This record gives sequence, C-alpha cells and structure tokens, in this order.
Amino acid sequence: MQQDNIREALDAHWHASAAGDLDAEHDIYADDAICEYPQSGERILGRANLRALRGHHPGHPSGFDVRRIQGEGDLWITEYAISYNGRVAYTVSIMTFRNGKVVHETQYFSDPFDAPAWRSQWVQPRA
Repeated sequence: MQQDNIREALDAHWHASAAGDLDAEHDIYADDAICEYPQSGERILGRANLRALRGHHPGHPSGFDVRRIQGEGDLWITEYAISYNGRVAYTVSIMTFRNGKVVHETQYFSDPFDAPAWRSQWVQPRA
C-alpha cells in the first residue's frame, strides 16, 4: 500500500511540475529534504529553499514528458525530458522517501546529441 501512495504522490508531483504549480510540486518533500545537482556541484537544503530556487528560475518549462517511473520501497527513479527555451534536457531524478516524503533527491540533466553514423548498423532510431 505504501508503494501505491508513493506512486500517486510522484504522479501528482510531476503533473504539478509540468503545470508550474509550485505549491503542489513541493508537497512531496520533507521540510529538511536535500536536493543535489551533481553536474553543477550544488546542494539545496530544505523544501523552502528548493521551492524558492525553482520559483525564481528565469525560464519555465515549455514541455515536460515523463517517460518512466520505477521504484520499490523508499527508492524511486523518474526519467523525463524537460524543455526550456526550445532546448530539451533528458533528466533522471532519484528520490529517497521516508514516511511518505522525499528526504533526498539527486537530479542529472543531459543535453541531446546526434548519434554517430558509425554505429547505425547496430541501432534503431528511437521516436
């Protein structure tokens, strides 16, 4: 039953994120949650700081596509694509839950790249 509750909370979180509803987006986090962006070396301490950071982002997503959510117990992973200013970033969010709230999240952001021609005989283009 706990897994169903976490999955519902994740669905609500990503829907609110896509809609730009900051209050609903941050309901999923514990007050003392930590969010890390390893690529930039940043750590955001606390739900209030995370909400403020996202609320002051100069660009809001113009597209948000959740591709997969998978998890068990207290560890959940979401793969999604997010568009800002005409650019897509492929993103992975790794969330750790405690008592139904996210206490730790790590997010990785990646720019798309062109597939090299040399490997075309072994791959299939993805839509």
